[in-house]
Amino acid sequence: MRHLIAGAIVLAAACAGGSARVATPAGPRVAAPPGADELRRDLMAFADDSMRGREAGTPDAFRAARFLAARVRTMGLEPAGDSGFFQRVPLSRTSVAATSRVEVLLTSGARLTIPVGPSIVPLLALGPGAPLPRRSADAPLVFANYGVVNTKLGRDDFASLDVAGKAVVMMVQAPPGADSVQRQAFEAPQGISARLQRVLGMRPAAVVLVLAGSGRDIFEQVSSQLMRSLTPLDTSRIPSEDERPLPLVLIAREVPNSPLVPMGWPANQAAQFNWGTKLIARIEATRDRVTEYNVVGIVRGSDSALKSTYVAVGAHLDHIGIQGSGPDSIANGADDDGSGSIGALAIARAAAQGEPMKRSWLFVWHTAEEKGLFGSAYFTAHPTVPIDSIVAQLNADMIGRNGADSLYIVGPASAPKSQSAPLGAIADSVNGALARPFTIDRSFDSPTHPERIYYRSDHFNYASKGVPILFFTSGLHPDYHKVSDSPDKIDYAKMARISEYVWRVGLAVGNRPTRPRPPGPAAM
Repeated sequence: MRHLIAGAIVLAAACAGGSARVATPAGPRVAAPPGADELRRDLMAFADDSMRGREAGTPDAFRAARFLAARVRTMGLEPAGDSGFFQRVPLSRTSVAATSRVEVLLTSGARLTIPVGPSIVPLLALGPGAPLPRRSADAPLVFANYGVVNTKLGRDDFASLDVAGKAVVMMVQAPPGADSVQRQAFEAPQGISARLQRVLGMRPAAVVLVLAGSGRDIFEQVSSQLMRSLTPLDTSRIPSEDERPLPLVLIAREVPNSPLVPMGWPANQAAQFNWGTKLIARIEATRDRVTEYNVVGIVRGSDSALKSTYVAVGAHLDHIGIQGSGPDSIANGADDDGSGSIGALAIARAAAQGEPMKRSWLFVWHTAEEKGLFGSAYFTAHPTVPIDSIVAQLNADMIGRNGADSLYIVGPASAPKSQSAPLGAIADSVNGALARPFTIDRSFDSPTHPERIYYRSDHFNYASKGVPILFFTSGLHPDYHKVSDSPDKIDYAKMARISEYVWRVGLAVGNRPTRPRPPGPAAM
C-alpha cells in the first residue's frame, strides 16, 4: 500500500512448480480453495531477500513480474498483456545525483554540510499537476519552530515572521501542550502536508521539514524512495530553475546538534534568524526512461454472452526496495503487498482448475503502486480489455496480519455515486454464508478518513473509471514499510481465508446475469 506521505505530499528467484490441474472426470471440475501451505510456499519465494524488496524502477520489480508470469503460465491462464503476460508501462525515473549538496553557513563563517540521502532528501515533485519545485537555494535561514497555527494551543509560529525569500525550517513534531490526539495529528504525514501547504503561500525560497518525534520513522520509510522517484513518462522540456514557481523543498531527519536547528531550542522558542545565516543547496538529478511491467492473465468464462465481460482481481507486485545500509536493509514487503500478490496467484490457480464461471476472470498484478499507483493508472488508461467490460475489480493489499477474523473492506461508501454499494452488498452476503464469517470493519470506508485508505491502492484508478470496486485489507501494523515486514510474521491461515473469500465474491459476481450496479437500467 502506498505510503500516505507520498500521497499527501507528492504524489528471478527460482519459481516454485505450478500447481497441477485437478483430474477432470465426468461432471463439474472442483478446485481446492487457496490454502495456507500453498500461500506460504509462494510468499517465502516472492518476499525472499533475493527479490531485494521489488522496488519499481529497478531490475528487482521485473524479477517479481517474471516470477508471477511464470506461475500463471504453468496454470494455463491466457496471456492478456501487450507482450505475452506483460503489459509494458513507460515511466520516467529521476535520481538524485551524488554531486548534490546542502550546506548551512554559520554566523562564524563556517560551512556545515548535511549529507544528501542519509540525513536530508529533496522532494523532486509535489504531485500530479503541480509545478515542479526548484532544485537550488541560496537564502537566509529563518526558524518557524513547529510550523503550527492552532488557536486551541494559542500558537501561531508565523506571527510577525517574514519568510518570503528565505529558507524556512520547521520541526515536524507536536508542540508543548498537545494532547495525545493532537500529537498524533501533528506528527503524522497529514501534519507534514498541512505545514507544507501553509508555508508555500508565503513564497519562501526553500522549505526544510525536520522530522522529529515519531516522524523519524517516516524519514526512514520514505527517504530512499524520494531519492529515486518515478513519474509517468513525459517527453516535454524540463523547465529551467527560473520557470519553477515553487520553492526548493527538503525533508530532513532530526539529529543531535543539527545545523538546521538553533542552539538552545526548544527551551528558547522565540523566532530565531541568526544561528546560521544561509542555506545553500543545489540538487542535481538525472532523468531517464524506464519500462515497468504489469502482469495480466485471463481465465475465460463459459457463457457465450457473458464471457466477454470480466471480474478483475488485482494486487501490486512492487514494494520499496532497500532501506539504509544496515545488516538487514531489505524491505521484503511480505504483507505489502506480497500477501495480496500471492493471494491473487492462489485465486488464479483456483479459477483455472475449477468449473468456469459465466463471466471471465481478469488478473492484473500492477507495478509501481508504491511510487504513485502508476501501474494501475496505466492499465486503466490503456486497458488490454475494454474498460467497460470490467464489471468489478477486487483489490487485495496487505491481507496477512492483525487478528484472525478482522477484515477491512473499502469501496461501498467511498467510491463516487454509490457505484460500489451493490458490490458491497454481494460481498456481505458471501461473508454471511461463510462457515466462519469475517468481522468486517468499515471505518476506513470513507473518502475523508484521515488515513485516506481509499486513495492509497490500485482500486482507486478503477473506481475513477466508473468500475465498481472492493478493497480488501487486514490493515496497517508497526512493520508497515519497514524491513521487519517479513514472511515469518504472516498469518497464513488468515491470508488463506481472505483469499478464499475474495475468490467466492468473484464467483458470485461472475455468475450473476447482471452487473453489480446501482438501481437503473440493467446491463450485462
